[in-house]
Amino acid sequence: MTPDPDIAAALGRIPSGLFVLTCRRESVEVAMLASWVQQCSFDPPQITFAVKEGRDVAGWLSPDAPFAVNILAEGQNAIVAHFAQGKPLSELPIDESPVERGDNLAPALTKAHAVLHCRVVADVPAGDHRLFIGRIVGGRVHTDTKPWVHIRKSGMKY
Repeated sequence: MTPDPDIAAALGRIPSGLFVLTCRRESVEVAMLASWVQQCSFDPPQITFAVKEGRDVAGWLSPDAPFAVNILAEGQNAIVAHFAQGKPLSELPIDESPVERGDNLAPALTKAHAVLHCRVVADVPAGDHRLFIGRIVGGRVHTDTKPWVHIRKSGMKY
């Protein structure tokens, strides 16, 4: 399908952020760069995020599975580049972002702007993505910087 250029341009102007989604099962950890994350509920506090169909991380996001949304700050280019290349969390240079690990929590990047610890509540198909809902079980702001705001030229690509 060829998208209408006006729709693509308007859709791209929906602001989003840049995030690193992390998951852990026992001693194995995975991470991915994400941009489609949004708060969806006050009570209980919940967020939504989208994962492209076929991404391995979707298999880690079963009901009640822990995950973390690491909210990146403006200028964290090295972290964005690392995860945009699909490199694993274990290869992230430690000076870029030490990783904090807690019992029953997904890894948190301590140099990220902030982190939200969550549990999967639900997921639904959404076209070429899956939309996940996560209940927030913890979180904190790490730095007094601005979060990275992402505006796209076209809503038809990341």
